[in-house]
Amino acid sequence: MGIINIVKVIVSLFVVLFYSSSSVVNSQLQVGFYGDSCSCAESVVKDEVTKAFMNNRRVAAGLIRMHFHDCFVRGCDGSILLDSTASNIAEKDSPVNNPSLHGFEVIDSAKARLESECRGVVSCTDILAFAARDSVEMSGGVGYDVPAGRRDGRVSIASETLTQLPSPTSNLNQLTQLFATKGLTQQQMVTLSGAHTIGQSHCSSFRDRLYNFNGSMSRDPSLNDRYAAELMQQCPQQGGTNSANNDLVVPMNPACHADTMDVSYYVGLMRNRGLFTSDQTLMTSPETANEVYGYATYQDSMLWKLNFADAMVKMGLIDVLTGYNGGEIRSNCRVINQYY
Repeated sequence: MGIINIVKVIVSLFVVLFYSSSSVVNSQLQVGFYGDSCSCAESVVKDEVTKAFMNNRRVAAGLIRMHFHDCFVRGCDGSILLDSTASNIAEKDSPVNNPSLHGFEVIDSAKARLESECRGVVSCTDILAFAARDSVEMSGGVGYDVPAGRRDGRVSIASETLTQLPSPTSNLNQLTQLFATKGLTQQQMVTLSGAHTIGQSHCSSFRDRLYNFNGSMSRDPSLNDRYAAELMQQCPQQGGTNSANNDLVVPMNPACHADTMDVSYYVGLMRNRGLFTSDQTLMTSPETANEVYGYATYQDSMLWKLNFADAMVKMGLIDVLTGYNGGEIRSNCRVINQYY
């Protein structure tokens, strides 16, 4: 048996273990949920992610983050996919998510194909969970089985993102407490933070670390000198709230292979090269610093990749809607169904 098959077996065992200890609601999710009702569901999603990834590898980070941002607000219910209306600003248009999240068109394309194949069967929420898994695997991570059967929520409120999503300025205690409210451990928080090994960030998300850390009009002393100089060159001090400098982006991970899921993120933290305060804060306690060190030094990244797959499965169980517990199967991921 090859190493890839061995890895998949191990991850599948993790899924079974989590499954057996989940709540009654979560136990209604099943691996292979659409096997009878829409057997092409996962392959269609993977095909759409593959096409988008081949065109622009950045889409992988966008889809992984979108799944994370969905699950942390109202649970994994697809609320991040809903468009704003005349009477409501939706999550995707919160300053926390716009313009940083991208990849919505991939979900739209997969949903359109699945509606033509199996109308009213596959939820947008499950499509997003499948797409995030496929993005992990295409970026060099470990693939994993996704328990499915989630239903789509009907509410999306931008203001809820301000309290339910971690901020780039969060310290370790704030991060630990927030993840705990979602049923995730501190170790899983450190593991999921490794998603920052890929993708990009707008300068506006960390500029204060360079020019006005904690209101001091100076840079964050914990930031590596050389890295700080590189960032200041890429992100000049803004010239006003509407400055074009706010639209500039830099890689989340300064390593040369910043589009591949590996442990270079953790290596960077050990060198004080974490982009956000919420990244570098993982080095501020012995427990989390040991986790970082363990991932950074483990041969070929496999320990982190396995734990990341495990944590993604657990995250995908947060406050899901299943069966008769509410929700719907949207026909269009951007709008709730209209009932007359």
